[in-house]
Amino acid sequence: MSSPTDPTRPSLPTMVNPKPTTESEAPTPAAVHSLPGAGSPFFQGELPTGTPQGQQQTLPGQLSHTTGSTAQPINPSGETTHFGYQTVRREDKQQKVAEVFHSVASKYDLMNDLMSFGIHRLWKRFAIGLSGVRRGQHVLDIAGGTGDLAKAFSREVGATGKVVLSDINESMLAVGRDRLIDAGCSNVECILANAETLEPFADNSFDLVTISFGLRNVTDKDAALRSMYRVLKPGGRLLILEFSKPVFEPLSKLYDMYSFTALPLMGKLVANDSESYRYLAESIRMHPDQRTLRQMMEAAGFTGCDYHNLTGGIVALHRGFK
Repeated sequence: MSSPTDPTRPSLPTMVNPKPTTESEAPTPAAVHSLPGAGSPFFQGELPTGTPQGQQQTLPGQLSHTTGSTAQPINPSGETTHFGYQTVRREDKQQKVAEVFHSVASKYDLMNDLMSFGIHRLWKRFAIGLSGVRRGQHVLDIAGGTGDLAKAFSREVGATGKVVLSDINESMLAVGRDRLIDAGCSNVECILANAETLEPFADNSFDLVTISFGLRNVTDKDAALRSMYRVLKPGGRLLILEFSKPVFEPLSKLYDMYSFTALPLMGKLVANDSESYRYLAESIRMHPDQRTLRQMMEAAGFTGCDYHNLTGGIVALHRGFK
């Protein structure tokens, strides 16, 4: 479901060892988890909850979840993970996430502005300010999607520097590539790549690695963090900008209400896709909290790890060094 091919645009470089996703394999919108009362824009009763996981689970001999009275067996290896509030086979999550972002790619930037009231631009500006990026440096923006950060870093590194915009989703990357071409960013390369391996990139290649609102969609976050460490140069810096856990209880409750009511409604009205935005709200709740993510970064080898809460912890910017 990638963007229509424009003969005037360069084709996207192929990522190393991608997992194929055919039209017949991709889940339909009905496969995306629905919340109780989904027939109404504002459902009644308790807000849905899930148990944050952060990584896949290995549950040999157990069941992944039940539907009614029918148990659904997990895969033979026993490895499961979360897709929103669902428990799914580890190998299925990538395809499910891909379907979500194929669906929202064309409206992604508009929806970001609407959902955050434009504040996402301030969050990204803060991240750029803490990047320490300089002229002539090499930057990797993982899960960079439509290219907001890549465009800004293109200006910062100048003609002697280089920015790589990578994403596992071709639809998102195609939108970003077109935007960067239109903006005249000649020092940016767009590459399809899996954040868990970053196989197209050699060790010690980048001065700065960033991932903005993408880590929560990665199946094996620990593997992704290790790969980010691998491709950074010694002394290099990692920045992770991601939705997190509000630090004030009243704000947390208000945020939950907004996420599970207003976001799906906006998705339906603007992108004709409420289910994908329910998943996005759920994926935020399943993401590790601020302290857990910092510990995961340290376990991957990063030093000097810290984080900054933005907008009361709705978003956090984590930073670590190699």
